[in-house]
Order: sequence, then C-alpha cells, then structure tokens
Amino acid sequence: MVLHAYDDRCAISTLKLINGGGRAEVAAAHIQPVQANGPDIVSNGLALSGTAHWMFDRGLISLSDDLNVLVSRHANDPDGVRAFINRSGRAIVPQRAFERPHPHFLRWHREHCFKQ
Repeated sequence: MVLHAYDDRCAISTLKLINGGGRAEVAAAHIQPVQANGPDIVSNGLALSGTAHWMFDRGLISLSDDLNVLVSRHANDPDGVRAFINRSGRAIVPQRAFERPHPHFLRWHREHCFKQ
C-alpha cells in the first residue's frame, strides 16, 4: 500500500527505478518501527530506495513536520547526502492526505533516531 501511495517513487530522491522484472526498486519503510510500537499503517511509512532507507534507519536523514529533508551533522559526507536528495529538499508525499506521513511518527523519528 505504501509503494502504491508513493507511485513507486523514493520519497527522498523522487527516483522511480524499475528493474528488469518490472518491479520498483523502492521498499516500504516504517517511520516509527514496529519494534518500537509503530503501527503498520501507510501514514507511518515512506517509500525509500535502498540508500535512502539505510540513511533513514541510521538517523543520517529525517523529515521535519513540513517534510523538509534533514541531514545529520554526523553524516561523513553531508554534501554527498544533499546531492542524493531531490532538488526541492522536500520529501514527496502521497496525494491523499490520510496516506501522508503523520507528524507524530516524524517527531518520533527525529527524537529517537535522527542524529542531530
């Protein structure tokens, strides 16, 4: 459901890469992990490429409530991370409001994962 909501695009890079088998090269990622009592719902998810998912899970990137992509000062190549982010510097989100990342989950990620 998350991949469909994001039209198979990475929320961070906006790339829509389709492999030779016709599958999108993005995965659904929890904002607040299920292991940390995050619900398995679309508004607690993002469609992310492998690189974006890795950076998000390790707290090297996060999202503000207004969906600006935040880059950790702990990133060893902050310019490279910024080059990976789409030109707007904002995450793309689903068109339907109820599928967009909920501020509660974004706040949780910034407070518990993001390395400020």
